[in-house]
Amino acid sequence: MTTTLVFNPKAARLLDSAYDEEVSLRRTQGRQVRFIAEFAAAGGSRRSVTEEVALCFSVSRNQASLLVETSCSLVARLPNTLAALEKGDIDLYKASKVSQLTREVSDEIASQVDAFMANRLAGRDPGAIRKSVNGAVQKFDRAGYKERAEKKRARRHVSLDHEDETMSTLSGLLPSEVASSIYASMSRAAQARRARDKSRTLDQHRADVFAERLLAEDGHGKPRAHIHVYVDFLTLAGAREDPATLAGYGPIPDWLVREIASDPGSTWSRLITDPATGQLLEAGADKYRSPASLARLIKARDRECTHPGCHRPAEFSEIDHIIPRARNGRTDHHNCRGACKIHNLLKEEPGWSATPTGDGGMTITTPSGRTYDATPEPLHDPRPEPEDDTPPF
Repeated sequence: MTTTLVFNPKAARLLDSAYDEEVSLRRTQGRQVRFIAEFAAAGGSRRSVTEEVALCFSVSRNQASLLVETSCSLVARLPNTLAALEKGDIDLYKASKVSQLTREVSDEIASQVDAFMANRLAGRDPGAIRKSVNGAVQKFDRAGYKERAEKKRARRHVSLDHEDETMSTLSGLLPSEVASSIYASMSRAAQARRARDKSRTLDQHRADVFAERLLAEDGHGKPRAHIHVYVDFLTLAGAREDPATLAGYGPIPDWLVREIASDPGSTWSRLITDPATGQLLEAGADKYRSPASLARLIKARDRECTHPGCHRPAEFSEIDHIIPRARNGRTDHHNCRGACKIHNLLKEEPGWSATPTGDGGMTITTPSGRTYDATPEPLHDPRPEPEDDTPPF
């Protein structure tokens, strides 16, 4: 069989033009890196700088932290890598591979790695760059590498990242040999199930084994789920198709929340909303708001950390005053809000302030003078009052 290749000059020009734009974007990133590094030097503490960048760029705190850290590292310690970025040989993501793997080494080691990588960046993919940097760090800092590896193994953890269309990624940072053993064990169990049940793929069986093993808290028995879902009664009853809210994730479709609600192990709390605004008025049946019931109201109303861009579920947040009690701030649902520990401590940073706007909402002012609105989303859209269709007598 003979294959004839036809050269397409138009397609070639389009790809060349797209690559030219890529090089231009990379050079722009190089200039941005320098501006961010200069802002970090003048903008206060690293925590304050990170939070300002996150708000200004509308990105997560982790994304802002990585951007600030990478920028400062490139400018201060990795001149060859920065030069490759400004030349357009690499993009910022590839440059971050060098900065991340040298963040904990001395300036001297970082300089050696940077020089070693100078001619090993252009034309290479991020994975290849990361392997080369990892090898260079081990080469130039053997003792330090071993010490850091031991510390990182002690910092093993599990993280949750929400994806689209009702899915999320649950991942664990574990020692490599442990992670490999877990995966192999799940794969063996999934293959055994697949041999008996062809209705699901091997990946689906593996995911099901993973979930079942983790949800069975005592190692056996039926899995138990502990999540907070906020749903309109009419949607729950099937009269409406409005989305519900899964704490920390966001909107989920009506059919999914009804599946969750049908579980006999589900428990319920009554939430009363204002039809005109959709905002929460009451949580639970208590007529007198004790501190416990006020906290329950605030967590149900806010549903997640109220700092813009932070989506940590409210059940893991702290309840605090917007105007501090030391300045005669009231302890009520207008002046209290839920915030994760990191963003609750932000109020102690110089230049940060907040002004309540009612019902837990506030206007945040940053050290650079920018303002951001932080108002809890209503539990449902405002609903007009029903028309009086009673016939006249």
